[in-house]
Amino acid sequence: MTISVCMIVKDEELVLERILKQVVKFADEIIVVDTGSKDRSAEIAKSFTSKVYSFDWVDDFSKARNFSFSFATCDYIMWLDADDYILDDDIAKINKLKSSDMRADIYMFEYVLTYEKDMTPIYKYMRERLFKRSKNFRWTDPVHEVICLEGDVQKIDIKIYHKKEKPTKAGRNLKIYQKLKRNGHIFSPRAQFYYARELMFNGKFKQAIREFKNFLKREDGWVENKIQACIDQSSCYNALKDKKEEIKSLLSSFEYSSPRSEVSYRLGNCFLSLNRLDEAEYWYLQAYENNYIVDNGAFIERDMHDFLPCLQLCYVYFLKRDVQKSFHFHEMAKKIRPDDAVVLKNNNFFLNYFEKVCK
Repeated sequence: MTISVCMIVKDEELVLERILKQVVKFADEIIVVDTGSKDRSAEIAKSFTSKVYSFDWVDDFSKARNFSFSFATCDYIMWLDADDYILDDDIAKINKLKSSDMRADIYMFEYVLTYEKDMTPIYKYMRERLFKRSKNFRWTDPVHEVICLEGDVQKIDIKIYHKKEKPTKAGRNLKIYQKLKRNGHIFSPRAQFYYARELMFNGKFKQAIREFKNFLKREDGWVENKIQACIDQSSCYNALKDKKEEIKSLLSSFEYSSPRSEVSYRLGNCFLSLNRLDEAEYWYLQAYENNYIVDNGAFIERDMHDFLPCLQLCYVYFLKRDVQKSFHFHEMAKKIRPDDAVVLKNNNFFLNYFEKVCK
């Protein structure tokens, strides 16, 4: 297997050299498409590859990515962003895959968005990453672009980390969606879901709620996006301080799946804020005990499966005057993250508490 790595970049001089130094360890061909950089991005790219091209930006990420794919000549095509990061262990796994007999049409890698200091993933999901060139896969959707999964799709234990060094330009994606909407563009279910999310990310909570509701009415939306839409809608209600609708939004996710830890943990927070400790205890325990990972592309907030419920159960049981259980969940949280600031604070609290009790 040979691999063409294709990237689209704009003003990425802070991170481009970092990722290209990693890419050269496994790529047989590197293609960089510059979409209008005013910094040294193109110059940096040319120090690693002769295949650097320009693309006139038209507010459409899928067109830029398809343009980059058009230059690929290897057996497989892999996409990366300039601010991605690959650990040496994962580079070794890519090279092992190249030398194996595996020849799927699409390979899914883990995409890690947030992580611990030791690079342990916190927030991640599976993402289509490596494609058989002969299948002529094409990107769709102008924003949050995607390649539809077809043929032989295999999940691989390889991680790509998204390691940003500068924030995304405020409102960039939302402006593209708004332009599409003004021009009468009909959104796909996925595009409507991400449009609602961009409204949420930009603080337009009432508009976001409306778009999430419209998305949830559609029968053609992906079930994992519908579950996430319920979660995101609840976050909008939280920002609007509407606790009743926040809870209803979270509970509505049960129409599509049994309770996920991401939902149960948030329900625990809702009831804790209402000082309904029994309900808070129940939902935190659900988050902790039903600790299963949906490994099919859904957004996974790992902390809500173990660490955060343990912290909250420590607090809830102390409020309920069950110090034994409170300390138990403190110890469980401590096993997961011994150096966490809250864990250290709780540890000092219990040391002082037990010292006073024993006197």
